[in-house]
Amino acid sequence: PPTSTNVPMSLTAIVRLKVPEAIWSNGSNTPVSAAEILSRLPDAPPTADAENLQRLLRVLTSFGVFSEHLDTTSSSSSSTSERRYCLTEVGQTLVSFDESCPSHGAYVLQHHQETLLKAWPFLHTAILDASTEPFARVNGEPAYQYYGKNDELNKNMQYAMSGVSVPYMKALLGSGYDGFEGVKTLVDVGG
Repeated sequence: PPTSTNVPMSLTAIVRLKVPEAIWSNGSNTPVSAAEILSRLPDAPPTADAENLQRLLRVLTSFGVFSEHLDTTSSSSSSTSERRYCLTEVGQTLVSFDESCPSHGAYVLQHHQETLLKAWPFLHTAILDASTEPFARVNGEPAYQYYGKNDELNKNMQYAMSGVSVPYMKALLGSGYDGFEGVKTLVDVGG
């Protein structure tokens, strides 16, 4: 059964493997089998297992990331079925359509990377001793300092934040929004 661990980890695996991009395949989003998906993955070794991939696809289908189609082929002597998958609207948010607009997949990877995940078992310590956040407790320093010293993690975090903000801002500003009309100075006091 789905749990609070296997669903996010299945999603992370799918994003790491670039399954959404393999399914999207130049915008066609035509239902494909797990074996066909594996054949589209540039880094898939010959030992890649379509059955294991199908298990992840089925889990995430039940959460609306993929849509499953059953293709049945019949002959006079037998009948065979093959499961095929395409992206739902939710699944399409995991596809990066161009470099200027990262996908939500970057956000998934950011929030499921090891340095962040290993802090979660210590969440209770923030209640017992608020002087040290759980991330700092397990990684030796607060998250922003930690990421600031690691170029790859910092880049991934920035890319993830772009992955959630850029699509929304493009939709908002590209829809004729004129809320900034007449503004001469705009100050970002957030972070």
